[in-house]
Amino acid sequence: MAVLVDNDTRLAVAGITGREGSFHALNNRRYGTNLVGGVTPGKGGQDVEGVPVFDSWADAMQATQPNTAMIFVPPRFAADSILEAAAAGVSLIIAITEGIPAHDELRVYNTLKRDHPGTRLVGPNCPGILSPGKASVGIIPASFFTPGNVGVVSRSGTLTYQIGNEIAQAGFGCSSIVGIGGDPVPGSSFVDILELFQADEETELIVLSGEIGGSAEEEAAEYIAESVTKPVVAYIAGFTAPPGKQMGHAGAIVSGSAGTAAAKARALEAKGVRVGRTPTEVAEIAVQMLGASSSSPVR
Repeated sequence: MAVLVDNDTRLAVAGITGREGSFHALNNRRYGTNLVGGVTPGKGGQDVEGVPVFDSWADAMQATQPNTAMIFVPPRFAADSILEAAAAGVSLIIAITEGIPAHDELRVYNTLKRDHPGTRLVGPNCPGILSPGKASVGIIPASFFTPGNVGVVSRSGTLTYQIGNEIAQAGFGCSSIVGIGGDPVPGSSFVDILELFQADEETELIVLSGEIGGSAEEEAAEYIAESVTKPVVAYIAGFTAPPGKQMGHAGAIVSGSAGTAAAKARALEAKGVRVGRTPTEVAEIAVQMLGASSSSPVR
């Protein structure tokens, strides 16, 4: 099994005629993802290496029935593209676009909750989702990962790659890797993805990679204590970040003692979650816990 993307994924890409959109869409197809179409207003009827392009998400839905959308359009158009895909009936939307204005993100979040409760948004400003051996949607370097039983959820793309690669080098693999992004108004939270991993029969251990700013990790700690029975290992980026300075993502800013890496680590450890101080240490803890489990068949 996997979460969110798998062999049944039917992907369409907004912005497929652009340089970045076409590069990553075709890279996803080469990995094995079923890429059924793309959306670029004004370019309907064209194709990108055999992938049909449509003027609207409604046209794409009628012709190819995608169940997954990848948003790869400039920030000023991204919110409307997300909402158009949801209105067309796409159930999973993965927004890669970085730099979407916060008020647009808030409009998208509220509109989806109100008008399209069956649509799940991952992102914006995220690397996407990879289920090794099954499907890739986004910009995650799939060659870093092997199929296995570790579920990874992260606010940071590059830290995800490092942790997953070190787990793979130790002989273990991942069920799915989900990058939720680090913007102030994410479509999906740690709690949303933890719930999926808890229900996934293939996932035996969960790695959570957070960072400074906000309260998402503290909320995750509470949820883990109440609802997650699988072992969880965590990493928080930003132990040396100076207060009041934004680091990396738009949501990665500390105010006073709130949102610091140390505070997040304490919250997680208080709920029984082991927290590594470096990505390498996180991978080592995960491998140690997997090796100690007699029920871990994937190596």
